[in-house]
Amino acid sequence: MQQNRNIQIIEWEDLDKRKFYSFGVFMTMTIRATVYPATLIRTRLQVQKGKSLYNGTFDAFFKILRAEGVQGLYRGFMVNTFTLISGQAYITTYELVRKYVSNYSKDNTVKSLVAGGAASLVAQTITVPIDVISQQLMMQGQGKHLTRFRVKLKTEADGKTKMAFGQTRNMIAQIFAADGFRGFYRGYVASLLTYIPNSAVWWPFYHFYAEQLSKMAPSDCPHLLLQAMAGPLAAATASTVTNPMDVVRARVQVEGRTSVIETFRHLLAEEGFWGMTKGLSARIISSIPTAIVMVVGYETLKRVSLRPELVDSRHW
Repeated sequence: MQQNRNIQIIEWEDLDKRKFYSFGVFMTMTIRATVYPATLIRTRLQVQKGKSLYNGTFDAFFKILRAEGVQGLYRGFMVNTFTLISGQAYITTYELVRKYVSNYSKDNTVKSLVAGGAASLVAQTITVPIDVISQQLMMQGQGKHLTRFRVKLKTEADGKTKMAFGQTRNMIAQIFAADGFRGFYRGYVASLLTYIPNSAVWWPFYHFYAEQLSKMAPSDCPHLLLQAMAGPLAAATASTVTNPMDVVRARVQVEGRTSVIETFRHLLAEEGFWGMTKGLSARIISSIPTAIVMVVGYETLKRVSLRPELVDSRHW
């Protein structure tokens, strides 16, 4: 523990691992369910050509709600729940790598940057196949003309489309038939180029913002409140830096492109610089509640998982 920091960081060796993993699964599931609609909207905004379907985040939200209902905002959610595995792999890798790097450097920025990047590498290896499937499902309904694959959707009396049973299995079969096993890792390189920098940037900025806020806040201000404010600031910073690659990643995975560089050039030539900002507002909007929920959940998780003999020695 770095004693010269205003906000102390709970390290891996301070935790009761049984509590940490038990509560961690519930926390991850809650976060994913909360932010999934924003993720779906962001994906559709990034894949559409210009403003052919939606004019922005809120326009997309209301159009999807009118045409597809609430369930339209959760297309592909069930398959996406398998990312619980990658979520646990992410936090485990992050904490273990922090501990390992601390043997060579006590600098928190270095530990956070290296651990964040390593955690994202492990998580994305698990997540990409799930993302490929769930993103194709996200594009069904109003966005189905923008993707290569189709699943059967039922149309109700009020005109809204309804998800049919077995569509995930059907989508998996279509992807495998068209691209083989490699199809499930389409956009893997683009994902790494997006999420490794995003994670590597987020953690150092999170600790930086939290520490700076602690210097400006009253001494009796709860640390969890400061951390909840630091999370969105770090998320907005990381999202802005990595959004161009996130747009490319979405195009590669949904449109079936094979070259990251060619997709980048095509996007730049077709839509210019502003094409690189597509979905950024949706990403930042989704990242704010995500960051708050994640930070409050994660820091609370670590506190309730703190080894009993250390509880009284920490000031929150």
